[in-house]
Amino acid sequence: MNVVYIMTDDHSYQTISAYGGILAKLAPTPNLDRLAEKGMLFERAFVENSLSAPSRACLMTGLYSHQNGQRQLFGQIDTTKTFFSEILQQHGYQTAVVGKWHLQCEPKGFDYYEVLYGQGEYYNPEFKNKETNGKYVRRDGYATRLVTDYAIDFLEHRKSDTPFCLLVHHKAPHRNWMPEPKYLDLYEDVEFPYPDTFDDDYATRCRPAYEQEMQIDKDMTAVYDLKLNKLKDTAPYSKEWNVKGMQESIDRMKPEERLLWEKAYDRRLADFKSLQLTGNELKKWKYQAYMKDYLRCIKSIDDEVGRLVEYLKEHNLMENTVIVYTSDQGFYMGEHGWFDKRFMYEESLRTPLIIYYPGMKKGKKCSKLVQNIDYAPTILDIAGIDKPDYMSGESLIPLLKGNTPKNWRRDIYYHYYDYPAQHKVRRHDGVRDERYKLVHFYDAKNKTYDCNELYDLLKDPRELNNVYNESSYKEIQKRLQDRLDCYRNELKVDEH
Repeated sequence: MNVVYIMTDDHSYQTISAYGGILAKLAPTPNLDRLAEKGMLFERAFVENSLSAPSRACLMTGLYSHQNGQRQLFGQIDTTKTFFSEILQQHGYQTAVVGKWHLQCEPKGFDYYEVLYGQGEYYNPEFKNKETNGKYVRRDGYATRLVTDYAIDFLEHRKSDTPFCLLVHHKAPHRNWMPEPKYLDLYEDVEFPYPDTFDDDYATRCRPAYEQEMQIDKDMTAVYDLKLNKLKDTAPYSKEWNVKGMQESIDRMKPEERLLWEKAYDRRLADFKSLQLTGNELKKWKYQAYMKDYLRCIKSIDDEVGRLVEYLKEHNLMENTVIVYTSDQGFYMGEHGWFDKRFMYEESLRTPLIIYYPGMKKGKKCSKLVQNIDYAPTILDIAGIDKPDYMSGESLIPLLKGNTPKNWRRDIYYHYYDYPAQHKVRRHDGVRDERYKLVHFYDAKNKTYDCNELYDLLKDPRELNNVYNESSYKEIQKRLQDRLDCYRNELKVDEH
């Protein structure tokens, strides 16, 4: 079997129409939906650490963050750990990765790579490959399309008699959500609905829910996030985060791209100036602008997934190629008044996952608990390779075949380490089973901060009511605490 593994950056399950939800009819994703119709849609797929580089390290190693060394965004993965791509190579597979790599090491175990510099730029980004001698070279085009171009280039030049594993890692829809030129006006006349928790007051939560800096009204910037770049020299906007970054992104555009861009966002700027909004009305205006840009980026992703799948069809590869679609973590689309990720709350913990497996029953859904540490063992299993004993994840192939192992996990472990850092989400770990979630926030330095939250996801799926101190949940609290302690002990976790 061949493997095509497609991973986007910050793609929320809420914005894939196959999952339903309030956006499904307004912003459909037909190509992703068709993939789900032919394969399996996972309803409870989660990450181990909701952050880009750690998530990618989990993918490559099949290990938790503290096991592979990549706890934080700017940390260093332990390069002595074996990547699953190296194991595939040893068993005769051709391997390739295109797009966002974002680990502070060279791609290892790959015959072909074409990877973006850092986070990557949307317009005319820099890539490097084995022939550029470590240098990143600027390429003309839009990142989402370019990544697919390089994926197809690998497929065009591969050895046709040898199985392959191709990782297609898109930059989109990562912040700051810069749409493709052809979609700059898409959804312009649409008013997107507001999530039920849009005005959440965090009444029952611990301090971290109040202290974060990821609120749409307070922390979403006018220049960088909302593209009102002509405010960059105007107080108070000139003091905002990453004003320089937005200007650099615009300066790299070709003249014709910049003309279209300025035409589109001049309209937004005029609207912003004329309305003179404050308070909740400004928050709602920001949300609408955010959603339009984000969903425009998703439209390009859906197009390019469709283009890649069409290539596989035209070249008779669908019958022996497994296709995986996922994201490196979830994302907040206004829930709790937020954007970004990091927290163990459902919108960032949960990620989309669709797998097409030739010969399986079509249109199936899976509600079992799966996690991104499972991807490496799954890909090895597809290749007929036994999972190494050191890997923490499990193969998803039995689930795809409709055979749930008797010992399949009943809960998952999560750990977020990246504090102090951008968005100021405190360190925390926790455990989630099929109904309940226990979250523990802590201060690793001086041990002065300790707070817990417990949620009944059946009664409270939006996680508004922390029942940690309620007597009726005492036994559940103890059971989950025991499981959390068990994870910490068995995995040898430290509060790093």
